[in-house]
Amino acid sequence: MIIEPSLVRGLIAAQFPHWADLPVEAVDASGTANAIYRLGADKAVRLPRTEGSAADVATEHRWLPHLAEQLPFPVPLPLAEGAPDQAFPRPWSVCTWLDGTNPRPGDASSSSDLLAADLAEFVLALRRIAPEDAPPAYRSEPLSSRDATTREALATLAGIVDTEAVTEAWTESLSAPPFTAAPVWVHGDLQLGNVLVAEGRLTAVIDFGCTGLADPAVDLIAAWYLLTADARQTFHEAIAADDATWTRGRGWALSIALLELAHYRESNPVMARIAAHVIEEILDEAAKPKGRVHGDAR
Repeated sequence: MIIEPSLVRGLIAAQFPHWADLPVEAVDASGTANAIYRLGADKAVRLPRTEGSAADVATEHRWLPHLAEQLPFPVPLPLAEGAPDQAFPRPWSVCTWLDGTNPRPGDASSSSDLLAADLAEFVLALRRIAPEDAPPAYRSEPLSSRDATTREALATLAGIVDTEAVTEAWTESLSAPPFTAAPVWVHGDLQLGNVLVAEGRLTAVIDFGCTGLADPAVDLIAAWYLLTADARQTFHEAIAADDATWTRGRGWALSIALLELAHYRESNPVMARIAAHVIEEILDEAAKPKGRVHGDAR
C-alpha cells in the first residue's frame, strides 16, 4: 500500500479534526515497519506498513508512558491512537516529535565516547525498570533458537560475505553460556533508525515496537550497529557486560544483520548497507587478538 501525504491529511481530518490545519510532511527514513510523517512542529504520525507492526501500536500506547518517566533520555509519547477505516486498514498513532537525526554507519557520532556512554546509561536505566506485567520482547527467544534461520541466511550470502569467518563468529556466539536469569526490559532494536543524535550525543530513542522482557544481551546490538571499535570499548566498560553476555550480544547483532542483508540486499539498499557494515564490524573485532579486551585486564 502506497502511503501518501494526502492519505495522512485525510486520516487526521476524519479522526482528529482539531489537528486538521497542521502541515503534514513526509520523513525520509529507511525503516520498513512504519511510514513516518511530521504533523505540525511537535507531532509525528506513524502508519504501520505490515500487520506485524500494526500490533506494535497497542504495545507502545500501553507501555511508553510508563517507561518514559523512568528513562534518562526522551522517548516518543503517544498522543492519539487512530482506528482502522476504509482509507487505512490498520491502527495507527500520533505521538510527540523528537528532535535529532539518525546516525549513519561510520559517521562522526559512531566514534563518540559520549554517545557510547549515553547509550549505556539508557540501556541500564531500562533494565532497572520493574518487570511486573511486562510483555515478552519481540526478540525474547534464546539466541540458540535462531541457529537454523541464521545459517540459512548465511548460505544465501555466499560470495557476498566471508562465510567461513562469519560461521566461526556465529559458532563462538552460540558457545557462550545461555541466559538463565530473570528477563529484563529491553528496547529490542537499537539500530541506526531508532536513535536520534546531535553533536555526538544521544538526544532520543524511538520506535519501541520490539520492547519488552528479554535477555539483556539483545540491547547490546547497539555496540555494533551504532559504534566503532573505540567507542564500542567505552560502551562495553560502561555497561559492565560479562563475557557471556557480550558474546551473546555480538551473536544477536550478527544474526540480525545476516537476516537483514539476505532479505534487503535487492529491495532496500540502505538497510542492506547497514547490515553489511555491522557484519564487517563484527568480523574485524573477531579478528583481533584475544588477550585484554574492552578494558578487562583479568
